[in-house]
Amino acid sequence: MTFEPIVRQSASGAVFEQITARVLGGELAAGDSLPSERHLAEALGVSRPAVREALQKLAHSGLVEVRQGDSTSVKDFRRHGGPELLPRLLIRDGQPDWAVVRSVLEARTMIGSKVARLAAARSGTELATQLRDAVHALGTDDDPVALQRHALAFWECVVDGADSIAFRLIFNSLRQAYEPTMAALGEVMKAEVGRTDAYIRLADAIAERDEDAAERLAVELLELGTTAISTIIDSLEGTR
Repeated sequence: MTFEPIVRQSASGAVFEQITARVLGGELAAGDSLPSERHLAEALGVSRPAVREALQKLAHSGLVEVRQGDSTSVKDFRRHGGPELLPRLLIRDGQPDWAVVRSVLEARTMIGSKVARLAAARSGTELATQLRDAVHALGTDDDPVALQRHALAFWECVVDGADSIAFRLIFNSLRQAYEPTMAALGEVMKAEVGRTDAYIRLADAIAERDEDAAERLAVELLELGTTAISTIIDSLEGTR
């Protein structure tokens, strides 16, 4: 196995990035042993402390297991990794991994519906005003990427209204995973972010504290994007 010399300023960060890419890309499989710290440092052209720091970060990310006095082994990121890995999985060689995109959108629909329900239960005048402003911004733009940003701003308000730290952190991870794909998904996501009427209905349900309607309308809205993406994925898979 060959490694590429590190030339970036943050040596430990570069080591982390290179090994992470190899684990997520399958070059390093679950159960594989990494070279020793000394051999890694020599191969990568960095210090042993930089390697050690990177390995600790990899361990915290659920990508490797560091055992004192023994070799460092690769873990199955599907079982041990967290949602912070999603942005790295979504884009491969500059292109979206459509299966991962669909997975993120499916999770978004399930989580978004519960967040909308909570927001409706805890809604007040301030949230209603924020949602109206967010919907207004959606209705005054037609750029595909800008529309997606306005939609994210709308959901920021909904998540804030839900007042749940757990849902907030999950939303942050999904947003960070989704944002790098916005240019590629611009046209297809118009099926969702171009539907200002659907956002208005959802905003009204939350403002009126109608929990059942908010949950239902959130599903209907978010499934517009999921369905559009799924149609593309099915088409691509059918041509293979």
